[in-house]
Amino acid sequence: MRAMQLTTPRTPLRRATLDTPRAGPGQVLLQVRACAVCRTDLHVVDGELPRPKLPLVPGHEIVGEVIAAGDGAARFAVGTRVGVPWLGWTCGRCRYCLTGRENLCDRARFTGYDLDGGYAEQVVADERFCFAIPDAYDDVHAAPLLCAGLIGYRALRAAGDAEVVGMYGFGAAAHVVAQVARHEGRRVFAFTRPGDADGQRFARSLGAEWAGGSDQTPPEPLGAAILFAPVGPLVPAALRATEKGGTVVCAGIHMTDIPSFPYELLWGERVVRSVANLTRRDGEALLALAPRVPVTTTVRVYPLEAANDALDDLRRGRLEGAAVLQP
Repeated sequence: MRAMQLTTPRTPLRRATLDTPRAGPGQVLLQVRACAVCRTDLHVVDGELPRPKLPLVPGHEIVGEVIAAGDGAARFAVGTRVGVPWLGWTCGRCRYCLTGRENLCDRARFTGYDLDGGYAEQVVADERFCFAIPDAYDDVHAAPLLCAGLIGYRALRAAGDAEVVGMYGFGAAAHVVAQVARHEGRRVFAFTRPGDADGQRFARSLGAEWAGGSDQTPPEPLGAAILFAPVGPLVPAALRATEKGGTVVCAGIHMTDIPSFPYELLWGERVVRSVANLTRRDGEALLALAPRVPVTTTVRVYPLEAANDALDDLRRGRLEGAAVLQP
């Protein structure tokens, strides 16, 4: 099969011809139809996340068709379209798994990091961690829901019941979750890179009541802020913009260092918290909700061999919505 493979962090992916993987016990073999490009992929490729499996096929927002099943795998029939997310396997026995917090499992394995992912023509996945894809979405428009959507949804839940939600970094995740927030009756304020008029226009087109640069003060205090941009100095900026009792949610898997800030920014029962990974419950909830909103995803499609171009466009902020690879 054709694949794009990472052999050394901080170097471009290389084109590779690999043996087609075989589905083991409890696994399904998928023909990849689409794989969205996530900022986490960029962190892996750029060497910002330690110890990935090498060589590695990245990609964890996969839509594929089941073409074979391993022993004991009976959840999805051959020909079924399924999605594969970042969380690829958990032990099922630790205190986190047994208390509904499988996203924190110390032995968890992640697609496109510990396990080969979807920058390829075929991929194997544990059937327990695959999702049925709603019929309302075609392959390329469903793919961003599988991480950008899921992490955004989990971050919104972590923001509590805030009516005014600020979103710092209006990329793939924010463009999905803004629509969910509006569906829930919340007001959305969008913060983009300073001077990004196109990004601010895009945010307003998806229901943002206000859009400005991340260096600006919103027109009124936020009930909660969600940080999708992996920029540590945005934490004190978001605290400064958040009312007493509000929550600042850091939604990324990686962030630059958070600078020191005066205690008065945190005082008043403000909370800073992170969101780590996702659970299968998150996936089931979002994929049931998305067609009802309905969530629309904005995508730019690239051929598989242009994965480096897609990553570079994401790195440089040249995307509106999400990049999606199509083998």
